[in-house]
Amino acid sequence: MTLRHKIGQMLHCGFHGYEPGEDIARLIRERHIGGVILFARNVRDVRQVAAMNAEFQRIALEAGVPPLTIAIDQEGGMVARLTDGVALMPGNMAIAAGGEPQAAYEAARVTGEELRALGINLNYAPVLDVNVNPGNPVIGVRSYGESPELVGEYGVRAIRGLQEAGVTATAKHFPGHGDTDVDSHLDLPTIAHGRERIYGIELAPFVRAIEEGIDAIMSSHIYFPSFETEKRPVTLSRNVLTGLLREELGFDGVIMTDCMEMKAIADHYGTVAAAVLAVEAGADCVLISHRHDLQEEAIEALVAAVESGRLSEARIDESVERLLAMKRKRGVTADAVTTAADEAYYAGEAFRSVGSREHRETARRISEASVTLVKADAGTLPLRRERTLVIGVQAVAVSEVDESVDLPVTLGQAIAAHGVEVEERTVALDQVGANAEELIRLAVQGGFRQVVIGTYNASFRPDQSALVRAILDAGVTPVVVALRNPYDIKAFPDVSAYLATYESRPLALQSAAKVLTGVIGAKGRTPVTIHPDYPVGWGGTFQ
Repeated sequence: MTLRHKIGQMLHCGFHGYEPGEDIARLIRERHIGGVILFARNVRDVRQVAAMNAEFQRIALEAGVPPLTIAIDQEGGMVARLTDGVALMPGNMAIAAGGEPQAAYEAARVTGEELRALGINLNYAPVLDVNVNPGNPVIGVRSYGESPELVGEYGVRAIRGLQEAGVTATAKHFPGHGDTDVDSHLDLPTIAHGRERIYGIELAPFVRAIEEGIDAIMSSHIYFPSFETEKRPVTLSRNVLTGLLREELGFDGVIMTDCMEMKAIADHYGTVAAAVLAVEAGADCVLISHRHDLQEEAIEALVAAVESGRLSEARIDESVERLLAMKRKRGVTADAVTTAADEAYYAGEAFRSVGSREHRETARRISEASVTLVKADAGTLPLRRERTLVIGVQAVAVSEVDESVDLPVTLGQAIAAHGVEVEERTVALDQVGANAEELIRLAVQGGFRQVVIGTYNASFRPDQSALVRAILDAGVTPVVVALRNPYDIKAFPDVSAYLATYESRPLALQSAAKVLTGVIGAKGRTPVTIHPDYPVGWGGTFQ
């Protein structure tokens, strides 16, 4: 391989469109990139995804380029690029609320089988961040919980499930994004704890992952002053990537960066310049998810760094050897990827398993086990089959990693399916305050026997908390369902009943409705402390 061939292998690039356009095709043919990244913007349906990925591999094969890593963020729950036509699994915190570590394995194994059937061979998952900060704006329910032991246990099961299905697992965000109050998509966070605390909390799940044989670890764009004297994020820190992860913890797999267009990098260092700094620090694979010009410029900057002597070609060789070994380990070989997604492929067992009844049944079982009843005053639940007002806050992307949230099923519709007479009002996240007066009047004067409110990250949204409080102060005792962040109850601990679903995907809404109407019992237990009165492991039932 020439120098340019090798450096190309160190880039994973995003693109726009539902098929390989000229920009991304040229990056494969002429720049020899090692992989592509899929986002929701690249997904129309599962058949299109399979055909697109087969076309990507055909382009690589004809160009004499090693088979591509085709990667995606399919964490489950609120962070998933594939949502329709697949068995979308609950997210990490919902899985952990179910109390069965084996569920993490099952969810990951099904996810891996479906990804592989669509031609995707790398998942940027699982999240191994320990969510010890309730104010964390970007991790939250993407974490299994606040205990490093629990996160490690569930995390290694997920790793096993993905990798047994032939999909590379990527533990993220090393050495831990769980105690930040800044989203690294938007700025550079700092975690100022001492080393002893970081080893005991943040690093512990990653140590378990390394022992499990994780294929890849993704670095975080966070500054850890305990490990780095210069104000550099982990992604650009040789002390952390090489000194800590490689040498001290003994990780010999692939080190990947998070996207280099995130503002923690782009605004402080520049995406292109930082690509070279990341490789100097010890990264093997650089992710640039959006802009084609930055992808081209980063490749040229890395070539120039070697030609000038700033980086040695031996250093490049180390990374490329790891990347190619990772592909071979997961069966990403020319022989394995030459099957085109033609009619015969679509009729085959692997493709037909995508979104199958068996896989969806696994998702349903895990979801139903996750619903957590935090409190219920006597007589509030199950809901009576009487006239009921359901107020729902529309789920939206609350961080850049979320992309979009479609709700083909609402909470009110899910409840009505069990015989409750429902009148529903759904309000956009940014319109709660503007609609509050009307919603309060309806709840108080509308003649409803029951009021159910679905909140969405109310702990971050004072207007939602004010709405619930105003309805309470007016003498109405609503049932509140937290449709993402379970910490919402801190703002209104005196509600008559409170459930946590950890996500607002249709399956979670249907599971919550079954609990609310008494079709199934509440089995979940909180994996985090959501209030001083409701510690880790809290959960109840109602009579």
